[in-house]
Amino acid sequence: MKKEDIIIIGAGPCGLSTAIACQNKGYNPLVIEKGNIVHAIYRYPTHQTFFSTSEKLEIGDVAFVTEERKPRRNQALVYYRDVVKRKDIRVHTYEEVRSATKQPDGRFQVKTSKDEYECSQIVIATGYYDSPNKMNVPGEEQDHVYHYFKEAHPFFDLDVVVIGGKNSAIDAALELEKAGARVTALYRGQEYSSSVKPWILPEYDSLVRNGKISLSFNADVQEIKVKEVIYTVNGEEFTAKADAVFAMTGYHPDHSFLTAIGVLVDDQTGRPAFNEETMETNIEGVYIAGVIAAGNNANEIFIENGRFHGPLIAENITEKDQAEAKKP
Repeated sequence: MKKEDIIIIGAGPCGLSTAIACQNKGYNPLVIEKGNIVHAIYRYPTHQTFFSTSEKLEIGDVAFVTEERKPRRNQALVYYRDVVKRKDIRVHTYEEVRSATKQPDGRFQVKTSKDEYECSQIVIATGYYDSPNKMNVPGEEQDHVYHYFKEAHPFFDLDVVVIGGKNSAIDAALELEKAGARVTALYRGQEYSSSVKPWILPEYDSLVRNGKISLSFNADVQEIKVKEVIYTVNGEEFTAKADAVFAMTGYHPDHSFLTAIGVLVDDQTGRPAFNEETMETNIEGVYIAGVIAAGNNANEIFIENGRFHGPLIAENITEKDQAEAKKP
């Protein structure tokens, strides 16, 4: 069994930021990631533009310089790869953590898809992008139904239904329309969401008003068939042609790992029990970092504020180790 001081689960920006903060305190943490670094950003649409400015995505005091005010997905991937190399962060990629068990001596046994480890502290920074919100309607599990959007080109000259009305749905609809798809947008809200990025809403609204995108508010999806989507608007039933369906209905954190290790999670909010000053959970030695701390409200924590969790964690671990060293 390999021995480590600190294991960080998840190599997103917040996990990497925590690793750097721990390095700055003299530790040599190990980051374990089931994909590759910043895997969630990699899964963003190819031409995605961030809501945040580049300086708000910086970690480890490494400058993120771009010619535009708001960086694109590919620029962020280059930046975070460079950070990992420059900071010499130890990352085990394509290795999935299966379990973590607290031993009688207070240390943790961590089992992964490749190895077994023992460590004193665990930081869970697993994000939420791997767990899409399902609509639980008939036909949702078919191969032509997607919960992630990557690129529009494969859908040229096809009928495509986009379900949802927030940023991911609108971004997908815009890309699809530009690529020559015939887009129907279904949104259960009564009007445009207030969270939509202000610089894309005018273009989207113009396409709707000019008939380039067919949009229905108050739309409730009933069933997805091989070539159509059945939905209702205020009780009246409609159908939309659908060679492909993008259910852009958001994502949620997977609490199973947290609860398995003993972390308490609020049933209503999905918020784990933790100290906001240290990010330590109710299980001593188990910390959380990033959006997983927000519970079900994924809009509460982003890279730009989650990146500050790492220094809180590193400081608390240091204080505890110093206190332990002073004991007779």
